[in-house]
Amino acid sequence: MGYFYFKAIHIIFVVTWFAGLFYIPRLFIYHTEAQQKPELEKKILSEQFLIMERRLWYGITWPSAILTGIFGLSMIHSFFPLADHPWLIVKLALVVLLYVYHWYCGKLLNQIKVGHFRWSSHQLRIWNEVSTLFLIGIVFLVVLKNVLDMTYGLIGLILISGLLMLGIKTYRKLREV
Repeated sequence: MGYFYFKAIHIIFVVTWFAGLFYIPRLFIYHTEAQQKPELEKKILSEQFLIMERRLWYGITWPSAILTGIFGLSMIHSFFPLADHPWLIVKLALVVLLYVYHWYCGKLLNQIKVGHFRWSSHQLRIWNEVSTLFLIGIVFLVVLKNVLDMTYGLIGLILISGLLMLGIKTYRKLREV
């Protein structure tokens, strides 16, 4: 019975963590684009974006990442030995990479906080889609729980990645017109 409560809470924090991971790069995009505005507008927008970024990062994204990990690890004993669940090993590898993505978003935030905008808004748009790829991969692994289906899912993920890149390029061209 406790397992299902932990699983429900885990899923809730996964959702809120991804909400933060989807939105923080979007704020970085807007914040970066604000740097091209006239000085007064740039100052006002930058101050507001810093407030929004800080609240999202420390109020939602970080706590959700921590609680996702805690509740996820609290259920892992149900899958011992892990070798019997190859899908879970791959899922855990993707989750580790997702934490790396999360950490790097924090690094970008710290750079932006000091006024260092290293990435263009176009590069940030591409970065923004990385969390979508993690979400798709992880959800398919959890639902399918099958290595063969995982291979098909990987092929689908590559196709979706291509479509996302095509969409980003199309959007960029439409904005330039």
